[in-house]
Amino acid sequence: MMKRLVAAVTALVTAASLAACGSDAENSDTLTVGTLSDSKPNAYQENGVFTGFDNELLKAIAAKQGLKLQFVATDFSALLGQVANGKFDIGSSAISQTEERKKTVAFSDPYNYQSLGIEAAEGSPVKDEKTLGGNRIGVVQGTVSDTWVAEHAPTAQLVRFPNDAAALSGLKTKAVDGAVFDLATADTYAKENADSKLKVVYSVTTDLPHGYAFKKGNTALVDKINAGLKQVIEDGTWEKLHKRFEPNAPTPPEFAAKS
Repeated sequence: MMKRLVAAVTALVTAASLAACGSDAENSDTLTVGTLSDSKPNAYQENGVFTGFDNELLKAIAAKQGLKLQFVATDFSALLGQVANGKFDIGSSAISQTEERKKTVAFSDPYNYQSLGIEAAEGSPVKDEKTLGGNRIGVVQGTVSDTWVAEHAPTAQLVRFPNDAAALSGLKTKAVDGAVFDLATADTYAKENADSKLKVVYSVTTDLPHGYAFKKGNTALVDKINAGLKQVIEDGTWEKLHKRFEPNAPTPPEFAAKS
């Protein structure tokens, strides 16, 4: 009888310990960041580390505010929904702050602006914005590229991919005649795929700001990220990272270091 009692008490203690561990995990102060693994130079994974302008900037912001981050890869088409339902605390992936997206998630203050690049291989019928119509154009589903092509080239045959890697593969294998990416990403793909003879044939600059995404109502975290963003702009960290990842892009005046 005594052995049974000891075993029962031990089981209860073990269960309580496990429950406590689970509680600690749930109350962890580490923020989970949903990002991409294949979208250079903004958000990608290299040697097992998540990097890129957006992610390195977020790391710098977090350091200023004493926040811990854990990055997790996902597809862009799913990212905002995963932020909205609380799977991720933050979404980091050159996310343009469109009015439609603001209905789903909250955003930080702007930290960059959206530019698009139309990319095609040598010999493609796609030469610029006017030649998108009638051709197969690859985009990543749910991105600004997706909505921009639908609006500006309604006769284009849109081919929607789940992520950048799939869209780039479609472009290289000529499954599509052209593709539209973030401009910095398109430039990177052209440089890294010389054998495929890819070229950015046309670029578009928009006034859409990029922002980190949050679940609506999480104002305390948004305020911390905004405070950290202001700090990394003022001390020149923003400019250093921008020159590292997007050396050919000009620095908007509002992101210049405050001397």
